[in-house]
Amino acid sequence: MTIREELEKREHDILSPFAAFSDMSEGRDFDEEQCDLRPVYQRDRDRILHSKSFRRLKGKTQVFLAPEGDHYRNRLTHTLEVAQNARTVAKALRLNEDLTEAIALGHDLGHTPFGHAGERILNSIFPGGFRHQEQSIRVVEVIEKGGEGLNLTKEVRDGILNHSTAGHPKTMEGKIVRICDKIAYVNSDIDDALRGGVISEEQIPNEFEDILGYTLRERLNTLIHDLITNSTGKPEIIFSQEKEEALMGLRQFMFENVYVKSAAKTEESKAQSLIEGLYEYYIKKPEKLPTEYKNMIETGRDSKERIVCDFIAGMTDNYAVTTFKNLSIPKMWSVY
Repeated sequence: MTIREELEKREHDILSPFAAFSDMSEGRDFDEEQCDLRPVYQRDRDRILHSKSFRRLKGKTQVFLAPEGDHYRNRLTHTLEVAQNARTVAKALRLNEDLTEAIALGHDLGHTPFGHAGERILNSIFPGGFRHQEQSIRVVEVIEKGGEGLNLTKEVRDGILNHSTAGHPKTMEGKIVRICDKIAYVNSDIDDALRGGVISEEQIPNEFEDILGYTLRERLNTLIHDLITNSTGKPEIIFSQEKEEALMGLRQFMFENVYVKSAAKTEESKAQSLIEGLYEYYIKKPEKLPTEYKNMIETGRDSKERIVCDFIAGMTDNYAVTTFKNLSIPKMWSVY
């Protein structure tokens, strides 16, 4: 018996009957030889962790564009916070931690530069529309490894695709990530908004703080304990009504005071002009795309517009700014 088989057997001995068992996965689109050490979901987790798209998350905006300071979240730190919270819940409920972590680490791979502002801009200019959860699937199925994709299991891809508020993941592990994503971004964005002076402690509604807590640590502790308590022994991942309403109330507060209108959003019009400029340039001159993207156009599998959208969506903030400058600002030259 291989180590992988021993681990798969252990899952059946330890995990809840509601868990997704590694040896019962629906599999991958392309068959491949099993690893002798790692069950399939652990293998998927490793593939995501070692992907170029995952590494680029460190250069992508979470909420605040170009903040002055080292402690504001970026897309990578957000992803790690989601993974940490989700694993805590999965472990307590005896669900599959490897599947949970793989979904969490991959859920935002398709996010654009400049956060949700970049997503809105691409959605408005790309004819097919743009949604980051669908782009995350495209990253792992089509774009990574020079167009080969990562060949992840169906369960991991289902969790990534359905992690947004409107999603309906098939596995319990996917449901955990869907909720822990919301727990993470609402509370960490409050923390960053307070740090940046975008909101003050006095502005946060007391009706929600009285229920969830007055600090980041208190709110996370309250929400995660409530989620575990109310989901134990059930085929669903759910809050108590009181805690869910308080969390959604905080989310609405953030939309009204931070996500849509705030001093931190004043640079978004510049991001819009930048992304629109890049899109227009590469549509007119696709031969200027990197080789791997030009090859994708030549296969005829997808339209030029789709591939240009892929390229821009994969950029970090700094790479987008630098590329735009190089394409639009004349360079000084010398005969010497």
